[in-house]
Amino acid sequence: MLTGRCECGAVAFEVKHVRDTVTVCHCSQCRRTSGHLWASTHAAFDDLTFTQDSGLRWYVSSETAKRGFCAKCGSSLFYRMNGERGIGIAAGCLDVINGLRIGKHIYVASKGDYYPVPADGDSFEEG
Repeated sequence: MLTGRCECGAVAFEVKHVRDTVTVCHCSQCRRTSGHLWASTHAAFDDLTFTQDSGLRWYVSSETAKRGFCAKCGSSLFYRMNGERGIGIAAGCLDVINGLRIGKHIYVASKGDYYPVPADGDSFEEG
């Protein structure tokens, strides 16, 4: 069982299993909501259990998805497509991140011009 949380602890969770790869999104929306880029692993939503959710809020960020964050400390934690059985979990909010590796970079055409296209995974202009 893996555990994770926001910075202040108002959102905490356990998850049975996460994908061992991290997808890094460079789109402008992810850059705005995270402050740079969004790096997430993925899990089945049914494998996720909230042990603390007093700070959890969901922001409908588009017609197709929503983002989960902590209303107390502002940590950006989750991304979920409408109707999806899975959930994107911010890799950085996991308590133990051993074994995760970058799998791919998406929306690199939208990345900020202040950093190069990373070479640590496959890169895709779009998603």
